[in-house]
Amino acid sequence: MNFSEVFKQSNQLCRVSPDGKYLATCVQYRLVVRDVNTLQILHLYTCLDQIVHMEWSSDSLFILCAMYKRGLVQVWSLEQPDWYCKIDEGSIGLVSSRWSPDGRHILNTTEFHLRVTVWSLCTKAVSYIKYPKACQKGIDFSRDGCYMALAERRDCRDYVSVFVCDDWHLLRHFETETQDLAGVEWSPNGCVLAVWDSCLEYKVLLYSLDGRLLSTFSAYEWSLGIKSLAWSPSSQFLAIGSYDGKVRILNHITWKKVTEFDHPATINNTKAVSTLSNEYMSGALHLPYPVQRHLKNHLICPLPVQVPVVKPDLDRANPKVGVSSMAFSSDNRYLATKNDNMACVVWVWDMQRLGLLAVLEQTSAVRCFQWDPRRPRLALCTGNAKLYLWSPAGCVSVQVPAEGGFQVQSVTWHCSGDSLILLGKEQLCLCYMEVGEEEEEEDDDVK
Repeated sequence: MNFSEVFKQSNQLCRVSPDGKYLATCVQYRLVVRDVNTLQILHLYTCLDQIVHMEWSSDSLFILCAMYKRGLVQVWSLEQPDWYCKIDEGSIGLVSSRWSPDGRHILNTTEFHLRVTVWSLCTKAVSYIKYPKACQKGIDFSRDGCYMALAERRDCRDYVSVFVCDDWHLLRHFETETQDLAGVEWSPNGCVLAVWDSCLEYKVLLYSLDGRLLSTFSAYEWSLGIKSLAWSPSSQFLAIGSYDGKVRILNHITWKKVTEFDHPATINNTKAVSTLSNEYMSGALHLPYPVQRHLKNHLICPLPVQVPVVKPDLDRANPKVGVSSMAFSSDNRYLATKNDNMACVVWVWDMQRLGLLAVLEQTSAVRCFQWDPRRPRLALCTGNAKLYLWSPAGCVSVQVPAEGGFQVQSVTWHCSGDSLILLGKEQLCLCYMEVGEEEEEEDDDVK
């Protein structure tokens, strides 16, 4: 691996453009756009206040910068650096701003979720959508950019409205069978909309595009319910993470549970091999044999293995318990999960045989993990100066050679899978993967 020099950033605001050509970072009230290959500065924009949210348009031609406290949004153009747009929501305030899929409309959510304002950059037309609900994930666009699902709350009842993004006309409006709707999310193929209830009631509802209820799933009652939800890229599986520490997998044909993955404190599966790092390696791995060929900076431990568990304080709000993070690999083969009362561990499951494949244990809490968008390769960080990578071929931990003790707080893959953006508290650097060695290893596997 190779690493770039370190650059400044604020509020973890660093985004690669959708076409993979540019890297945008925010430093206080300045927006810096670099060439992602040379890291040379191409454009430098100055906003009216400190930037708290930044987002690329889908065609990589515009960048949105939001300043929520002042109710302002500024839009900058890469093709015409002198052009800019300013949107002022005024006294009604601003809590959220985002692009529509076409990259020519901006959706602003006002304070207290009184309305969603749709601004057109082309015609300067303004549309208003009433009754948006303040919830975990109240707006979601279909992958093809044709439809928007909006969670609504009116007359003490939950509703979902489906809009056509071309002209923002209402396609469907229906009431949902939820007590307190927490989120909506389209399947990747855009055929099914998942709607789930708040953590006080375990319920997932699956609707078709025309608003028909296809299925309802509830695993149990009278206990904290759903904490996270994730679709597989093929739309064949829906993973539901729960406060009971389990992940339940639904299939796309009957919408019934095909299996559930538990996160036990003791791993005693005889088909598994366990590895544990020493203090200097800062990482551990438990995995079924003979998946791993390369175990760089990791040690194998005999079974059974005791996974470190933190007892949550149930008297406080939002206890550290349950499955909060899940992610499928791009090839649908693997699912990575994290159980909050086992914060130092990432679990990797094989979706072909529906079983545990690897357990990656670190010496401190895992801050972030993300799959390579092109290959079955997982990157994770723990807030120290190391980057950790896992793949079916092996696992490795790498020291980030940056001066001043660079602490990796989050990781983001480039869309090509050839590099990683590593974010510290106020700095960033790029990690370039050795693509040639990766291909050579794959060739060896084939031989």
